[in-house]
Amino acid sequence: MMAGEIHGRGPDTPPFDTSVAHIARIQDYWLGGKDNYAPDREAAEQAIEALPDMVASVRNTRAFLARAVRFLATERGVRQFLDIGTGIPTADNTHEVAQAAAPESRVVYADNDPVVLAHARALLTGSPAGATSYIDADIRDTGTILDAARELLDFDRPIAVMLIAIMQYVPDESDPYGVVRTLIDAIPSGSYVAISHPATDIQATRMANMADRLNEAMAQTITLRSRDQVAAFLDGLDLVEPGLVRAPEWRPDDPALASTPSTMWSGIAFKP
Repeated sequence: MMAGEIHGRGPDTPPFDTSVAHIARIQDYWLGGKDNYAPDREAAEQAIEALPDMVASVRNTRAFLARAVRFLATERGVRQFLDIGTGIPTADNTHEVAQAAAPESRVVYADNDPVVLAHARALLTGSPAGATSYIDADIRDTGTILDAARELLDFDRPIAVMLIAIMQYVPDESDPYGVVRTLIDAIPSGSYVAISHPATDIQATRMANMADRLNEAMAQTITLRSRDQVAAFLDGLDLVEPGLVRAPEWRPDDPALASTPSTMWSGIAFKP
């Protein structure tokens, strides 16, 4: 896999079922995009009915991604990013933020979603000095992801693994902690892991109702986790200040934004 290539099923737009709600298209709707269909919009509105803060929370999570990448690139000197669970491309994608700060940055995206694959070309338009690529693989297939990522990233130099709003789609029976541990073990000392995950212990009743409605409507299933359970993904790493907090509380550009709605635990940790 060279820079600007898609590794997996190929660049052709794959067929996918638009009659069943899909989380990538639901997220697209919440973010104000147009790559969604009636079942996606219906499921998205059902979730909003259960959790009125849903749209604000999703957008705050997206803003956290941009702040996290900018922080890692500008303040920690990271030049390599592995973004797993990419989603449909929107504004401030990881490569755009990273390469705006450091044009030589290299970014590998990974997702197993045919909806995302159909839009993957938009993720490959990086700066001339840098490079981007896309891996078509499930996060649980860590071997495929890491092998393909090594074709673009140097695993002897620090890498930031971005796990933004993805681990909730790995159920407990699929060993989500083992998945993350494999990724952490593969990256060198000096690397980082950024995570954002929906909570059981923020607006607990509404969150549970929201998850139940989405799980009934869409192909994927969501597993909510508590702050302690999310923190366990980062065992053995050093949390960067301010630690594991609600997404808008993590180094907001404007202090007033810290109190805006979010039901996502978010943070960055350093591998010593």
